[in-house]
Amino acid sequence: MSAGSPKRRPQPRRGRGARRLATVFAPGSVGNVGPGFDVLGLAVSGIGDTVSVELDTDATEVRVRGRDARLIPTAPEHNAAAIAAFAYLERKRYRGGLRLDLEKGLPLSGGLGGSAASSVGGALAAALAFGARFDPEAILTAAAAGEAAVAGRHYDNLAPCLFGGVTLLVPPVAGDQVPHVARIPPARPWVLALVTPAFRLPTKRARAILPRHSARALWVPQMARTAALVHAIATGDEGLATLALDDLYAEPLRARLIPHFDRVKRAALGAGAIGCSVSGAGPTLFALCRSRASAARCAAAMRRAFAPLAATVHVGGIAATGARRISR
Repeated sequence: MSAGSPKRRPQPRRGRGARRLATVFAPGSVGNVGPGFDVLGLAVSGIGDTVSVELDTDATEVRVRGRDARLIPTAPEHNAAAIAAFAYLERKRYRGGLRLDLEKGLPLSGGLGGSAASSVGGALAAALAFGARFDPEAILTAAAAGEAAVAGRHYDNLAPCLFGGVTLLVPPVAGDQVPHVARIPPARPWVLALVTPAFRLPTKRARAILPRHSARALWVPQMARTAALVHAIATGDEGLATLALDDLYAEPLRARLIPHFDRVKRAALGAGAIGCSVSGAGPTLFALCRSRASAARCAAAMRRAFAPLAATVHVGGIAATGARRISR
């Protein structure tokens, strides 16, 4: 049975001593990171989703709490975390029920990798509960099934959520299911200011306005900026990062969907940000900053610039580690 229809024949419980349960924290992320459309992503410390999976239950149940919980479906076939969990377990020929608890720390349609965090969390928690060895390709493949159900099949949030840090995606070669993931260790402890206005921008809507083809006059400088940004992150070249954090493809179009975008970006740069752009599909904007104090100033300036629209703020570093098991 497909992962999109996760109804399983119940298996008897194995007893309290053999309970199979795992809890995972999966961090939020910034997709694209300016010019790196669908190929660059970074994990953000201090925010994320928490997913618990228990196997061998008498029936399948999904429970959701936390941020925007009332808007998250609990039907297993529509919940990203459950779809990803069952996609992983399908590979292991598991046919039992499961109980999945999802605690949302990330907003729905906020541009912080919320569906990716739920999907990675569901796949990894299922793998840990099952007791399988860590297989990143299998987990990423399963997580992509959950992400596809909500936002489409792309990996720029999934990869940093799973692996942490800054990730670069290389398209898969023949026979591979997922892109090759290269991690880029940041040379400097740059900090992010993330400001999320109080409205939702679904990823599918934000992608629908983008052209499928672009002229050479656009994609050549866009490619140069992406390469320059990778180099700037790896070497700590602040001046190059400022030049490179300039998205010519998605930002000009998505800016029209985000109220006060130009004003907010000017506020970030005026407050000392290295660069500022849309986080993923938006509506969150991120500013790359030299220090936590600088990021706090930028975040405050950006929130004021969104007024009268309310906005929430998060200041955090680039998370060195991705999704991981935690104790509850």
